[in-house]
Amino acid sequence: MLTKPDTQTTMELWNGRRIPRLGMGCWAIGGPFYAGDTPLGWGDVDDNVSIAAIDRAIELGIRFFDTASNYGAGHSEEVLGRAIGPRSDILIATKFGFATDPATKQATGAFADAPFIRSSVETSLRRLRRERLDLLQFHLNDFPLDQSDDVFDTLETLRGEGKIDAFGWSTDFADRAARHATRRGFVAVQHTMNVFEPVPEIVSVIERHGLVSINRGPLAMGLLSGKFTPDKVVGDKDVRGASLDWMVYFKDGRIAPEFARRLDAVRDLLTSGGRTLSQGALAWLWARSPRALPIPGFRTIAQVEENAGALAKGPLSAEVMSEIDAVLSRT
Repeated sequence: MLTKPDTQTTMELWNGRRIPRLGMGCWAIGGPFYAGDTPLGWGDVDDNVSIAAIDRAIELGIRFFDTASNYGAGHSEEVLGRAIGPRSDILIATKFGFATDPATKQATGAFADAPFIRSSVETSLRRLRRERLDLLQFHLNDFPLDQSDDVFDTLETLRGEGKIDAFGWSTDFADRAARHATRRGFVAVQHTMNVFEPVPEIVSVIERHGLVSINRGPLAMGLLSGKFTPDKVVGDKDVRGASLDWMVYFKDGRIAPEFARRLDAVRDLLTSGGRTLSQGALAWLWARSPRALPIPGFRTIAQVEENAGALAKGPLSAEVMSEIDAVLSRT
């Protein structure tokens, strides 16, 4: 358990709650789903193992879980609903925008109209076994800026109706994050950030407006776990083996060579202070911004325990951060 409040490893949320600056990302526990033959999940799962891992995370003080309506074609939300249900001390963030068919496990499109948003909210509430969503995030990363006003007008209405407590956008574009940053109820931006991608523009928007920086890909899709060698190939149901434009860390199911080189360059710095590589990657994020809330993925108790163990060690020092910057600028 986290034994005492520490402003380096805890943060106050929009609702006044103070939680550890670490969440758990629930994409992987959704299991397989597809776009045609292209895998979008992380492989097969055992729900009992997933629930045991969630229980262990809660035992260790974790109070924030992030999922999406399409992960596993809804299965991730269902597993969280079984494990957590209506507990008010645990915050669950989910997302909308991508439709899936639970029967076929197929992606069926992307939508952002008001009827779809309302239907998605009701489905998420049912799967998660909740009366209100803690945080609802728009999942369409590059949705046209000028069309996004209607989306967030709908979210404001849903907030007024008590269906959601707060909302945000899962986007890597600073202009999209800034567009709605002053709306009442807009509290968070979920975006890629890790030691390889410090994303200064979007961090600037977040810090200027006092938003929560929910960091997806904090371990670079597993690259920063240190568990992959150049010859290791992911399974055939794993999204990291898919030929997708945004899949930069892995190519053809293996570590991309340029990122393997960069990892080797910073490995010793990230593992300073007795940290594992994963713990060092999380510590880098906490040092990067006081608003950072990383959400590493998990499937097992061991992964949860390793990631939660980073809290006791805290952020990397300013000196180590400077050394990492210097090393990566040369690679």
